[in-house]
Amino acid sequence: MQRENQTILVEFFLKGLSGYPRLELLFSVLILIMYVVILLGNGTLILISILDSHLHTPMYFFLGNLSFLDVCYTTTSMPSMLVSFLSEKKTISFSGCAVQMFLGLAMGTTECVLLGMMAFDRYVAICNPLRYSVTMSKDSYVPMAAGSWIIGVVNSAVQTVFVVQLPFCRNNVINHFSCEILAVMKLACADLSRNEFIMLVATTLFILTPLLLIIISYTLIIVSILKIHSSEGRSKVFSTCSAHLTVVIIFYGTILFMYMKPKSKETLSSDDMDATDKLISMFYGIITPMVNPLIYSLRNKDVKEAVKHLVRRKVFNK
Repeated sequence: MQRENQTILVEFFLKGLSGYPRLELLFSVLILIMYVVILLGNGTLILISILDSHLHTPMYFFLGNLSFLDVCYTTTSMPSMLVSFLSEKKTISFSGCAVQMFLGLAMGTTECVLLGMMAFDRYVAICNPLRYSVTMSKDSYVPMAAGSWIIGVVNSAVQTVFVVQLPFCRNNVINHFSCEILAVMKLACADLSRNEFIMLVATTLFILTPLLLIIISYTLIIVSILKIHSSEGRSKVFSTCSAHLTVVIIFYGTILFMYMKPKSKETLSSDDMDATDKLISMFYGIITPMVNPLIYSLRNKDVKEAVKHLVRRKVFNK
């Protein structure tokens, strides 16, 4: 690329659904409702896991982290997305875009690693129950959760730094609802091979490696479940990990579609691919955090009992 065509950008224009005012109004209402549901649902799970002593276990410590993570992740994009839909000004500063990109990628990476840790916790609980209290002691699961956050922050910081250093000599229109890293990279007018290599390494380490851990853990869990003779026993054991498995399928199904599809051999037109990317990104960024509390509460007896216990205690205290 020729250096003389480079431009120092001070802001980006978030295209989103520009040109479709009715859709923007519809999506703004939906996003507001979903955001409230996300805050209430995940906030309730966090409070329950803190207030109920029966839930002070590794599994619910990880679940509390996951709920807090979902709140943080959606807060990095949904309020600004809502403002963009409702106002005529749809721009975001370069620094604001960088911060949004950093936070979104950090939260996404952290969730990948955290889901892997949760799968390992379920493996130990089901396959090695006698050693569970030793293997998953507080000295183990707290550093595991903290490590997930550190990995997410470090990975995001590295990738964000490399992206913001790219020269942008094309237009400043981001064909997305927010500053998603792939959408921003499309505006660069430089060789992206270094960024793509870093993203490939990060994807392998922080997306595929936790996924491999999840697959191995659940393979061993299924083998252990099949060894149980009674159908009631198998159903009881499987119910302890079915919620987590459902979340993993939803989360990884969307994220793998976004980040692992081939970039150089797209068979669809660019506009079609952009529309698909945006819809998948919205599903990944909004729907998943919204349904997580529903999945864990509806399919988890411990959470249901904790809610009933807290309600009874509140009524009794009155």
